[in-house]
Amino acid sequence: MSDIGIFGLVILVLNLIVSYKGFTDQSFFERFKFQVEAVLHRREYWRIITSGFLHVGWMHLAFNMFALTSFSGVLEVKLGISTLVVIYFASMIAGDLFALFRHRYHGGYSAVGASGAVSGVVFAYIALMQEAKLSMLFLPISFPAWVFGLGYTLYTIYGIHKQNDNIGHEAHFGGGLAGMLIAICINPSVVLSNYLPILGVLLPSVLFLIWVLKSPSLFSVGGARPLQGKLTKDQRYNAEKKVRQDELDRILDKISRKGYEKLSEREKAFLEEVLKK
Repeated sequence: MSDIGIFGLVILVLNLIVSYKGFTDQSFFERFKFQVEAVLHRREYWRIITSGFLHVGWMHLAFNMFALTSFSGVLEVKLGISTLVVIYFASMIAGDLFALFRHRYHGGYSAVGASGAVSGVVFAYIALMQEAKLSMLFLPISFPAWVFGLGYTLYTIYGIHKQNDNIGHEAHFGGGLAGMLIAICINPSVVLSNYLPILGVLLPSVLFLIWVLKSPSLFSVGGARPLQGKLTKDQRYNAEKKVRQDELDRILDKISRKGYEKLSEREKAFLEEVLKK
């Protein structure tokens, strides 16, 4: 276990325990998953943390824990446990906060998984480890870290924009960006010594954030334009109702054009949620 490190081992065990509880107890899963309505309206802020220890299945859990333990040991030696704890949980929170911002008018949106926190660890590794090379699972080839960083960043941006799968791209983006920025704050000299991978992540990320702020309607769920200013309770309800109706109309139109089987898992889950009410 020396390669994993104490931190990686503790996080692995916690994820196994909490995720297994979620697999076998639906009420537990529902109580602690990330959900926009619960966080914003019922102020159940603990979900931002607890959702990071829940997963939708064993494969989801295994992939996240494999990625974490592949990088946590090296960073634990380089930075120490306390610093790694800060990176992990700050990335987890940043990922969920970006998802919260992205889906703030979609009260039914929910997510689970350690992906945001793990992305932060991976991108901190990319920033701090000069000339680092990464390899894909089951493939006997490696490539420079900046190639992975740039490709992964562009993929998450594309996923956020298209919203056509069941992956929490917002958490990946926010968590990864936070992890890299924290790593730079810890060791600012890496900006000069390891500029290529850092630039490959930060440049498209900053441009994307500017794009989101300048054209929010392009990135709102269902294409709905978010309302501006502070909303009353009734205004929030009406805004969410309109967004949900627009999303339902979009999904029904997609079914009529392409068929039910072409829906993403998230779209199917949304449709099932609406039909239950």
